[in-house]
Amino acid sequence: MVTGASSCATQKEVQDAYDLAKQYEREKYDLANQNEQLRAENSRLDAQLREMTISGLEADTTPASMRDKIDSLQAKIDSLGRPLKDVETFDVDGGYVVMIQDKLLFESGKAELGAEGRAALQEIARQIKATDHKRILVRGHTDSDPVKKPETRQRFPHGNLELSAARALAVAVLLTEVEPSLEKDVRIMGLGPYEPLRPNDSPANKRLNRRVEIFVQDR
Repeated sequence: MVTGASSCATQKEVQDAYDLAKQYEREKYDLANQNEQLRAENSRLDAQLREMTISGLEADTTPASMRDKIDSLQAKIDSLGRPLKDVETFDVDGGYVVMIQDKLLFESGKAELGAEGRAALQEIARQIKATDHKRILVRGHTDSDPVKKPETRQRFPHGNLELSAARALAVAVLLTEVEPSLEKDVRIMGLGPYEPLRPNDSPANKRLNRRVEIFVQDR
């Protein structure tokens, strides 16, 4: 009797082990599929980022470039006489610039848009679509603090320059998702810390330098 019970228990253990192994095999297969999908999506986004960044750099090589027009922002900001809002619009030579503080759009060290930032960009996209325009240049900026968090450095090994380009891409993609007709006009640039509005010598100035600018060129 004792021997029979022991044999029966052993068979159940074998079956349980077999079932568990099959479950692990299925989970391993599912994870492999998910990883493959993530790798494909990352490759697609990396290719899009490279393509849009190159287009943006090429678009900025003319003598009367958008960069020259956006540089006039410094004097306009100085003349405000008040702190900047999270979203500000400035008329400049050849069009207008929408300046958005990064705290509205992104968490520190990340390039995923938050709900509040997405809502603001949806309204901006509709406003751009409603006006005559030519090219739309989206420029990402950071402060001069180096990227230090391990998880941020893993995702953006080239530091602030890569982070600013990824943020500009995220903004450009959202604009074109809301208004697909804008896609043919949008270019992006990631400038990292290299065009600050203020010296990076105080927390307030660094907050001002962390921004995304959308330059909308008149027709």
